[in-house]
Amino acid sequence: MSSSYDFFANFMAGGISGAIAKTCTAPIERVKILIQTQDANPNIISGQVTRYKGIIDCFRRVSEEQGIKAFWRGNLTNIIRYFPTQAFNFAFKDSIKGMFPKVDKKTQFGNFFAINLLSGGLAGAGSLLIVYPLDYARTRLASDVGSGQRQFKGLSDCLRKTVKSTGISGLYNGVGVSIVGIIPYRGAYFGIFDTLGSYNPYQKHENSLYRAASTFACAQIAAITAGYVSYPFDTVRRRLQMQSEKPASDWNYKSSKDCFSKIIEEEGLPALFKGAGANALRTVGAALVLVFYSEL
Repeated sequence: MSSSYDFFANFMAGGISGAIAKTCTAPIERVKILIQTQDANPNIISGQVTRYKGIIDCFRRVSEEQGIKAFWRGNLTNIIRYFPTQAFNFAFKDSIKGMFPKVDKKTQFGNFFAINLLSGGLAGAGSLLIVYPLDYARTRLASDVGSGQRQFKGLSDCLRKTVKSTGISGLYNGVGVSIVGIIPYRGAYFGIFDTLGSYNPYQKHENSLYRAASTFACAQIAAITAGYVSYPFDTVRRRLQMQSEKPASDWNYKSSKDCFSKIIEEEGLPALFKGAGANALRTVGAALVLVFYSEL
C-alpha cells in the first residue's frame, strides 16, 4: 500500500510541477522550437515567411504577426504531454533507483553517481516511448508560422492528418534518436541534480527560502548541463518530426544519421545548436520543476 501511495504521490507531484513550469516558460520554448526547426519548415524554405534572425527578432515578429497569445500555441498539448512525461520520469526514476543496491556516496562516489545517471536515463527513455505522439504534435503545433491559414487546427487534427498521410509510424518519426538523446539528457539532468543535492548543506534547512534557493541552484546547473549535452539529438529529432506527414519519398532526411550528416555538411556544426540560447533560458523552467517537486 505504501509503495503504491508513494508512486502516485511522485506521479502527481512531478506532473503538477511540470505543468506549472511549462506554462510559465511557454513563450521561450516556442521561440526555441521556431528557431530550431526553421531550416526544415516549408513556409520558411519557400520564402513565404522570412527567416528568424535570432531570439529577439523571433519574439518581436511572433508578437507582431501572430499576436501575444501565439506564444502559448501548442501549450495545452505540451501540458497534456508534459504531465505524464514528467510524472513518469520522477515516478519511474525512484522505482528504478530502488532496484539498485544502496551505496555510500562518501566511499563509493563513482557507483553512487552512475546509479543516479542510469536510473534517470532509463526513466526518461521509458516515459518518452509512452508519450512520443504528443511530443510530435507539440513540435508541429509550435512550429506553425505566419498569421494566415494554420496547417493544423489543434492536437487531434495534427494526429489525425499525420496518421491519414503516413500511418501510425508517422507519429514516431525520430523516436530512435530521441531515445538515444533522452538517456544522456535525463541521465545528466537527474544524475547531476541528485548528486549535487546529496551534498547540498541547505537541503533540509528549516528556512524554506534557503532550502528552495539552494535546490534551484543545483537544479539550474543540472538543467543547463543536460540541455547542452543532448541538444544536437533534439535538433535532429525535431527536423525529422517536421517531415512526418509527407510521403517517405519526399523526406529531406532519410534517417537520423542522414539528418546529422546533412545538417553538418550544409549548415555547419553550430547548426545543431540553433536555438540553444533560448533553450538555456528555458532551463529555468526545468529547474523550477525540480524545486517544486522537492518542496511538494
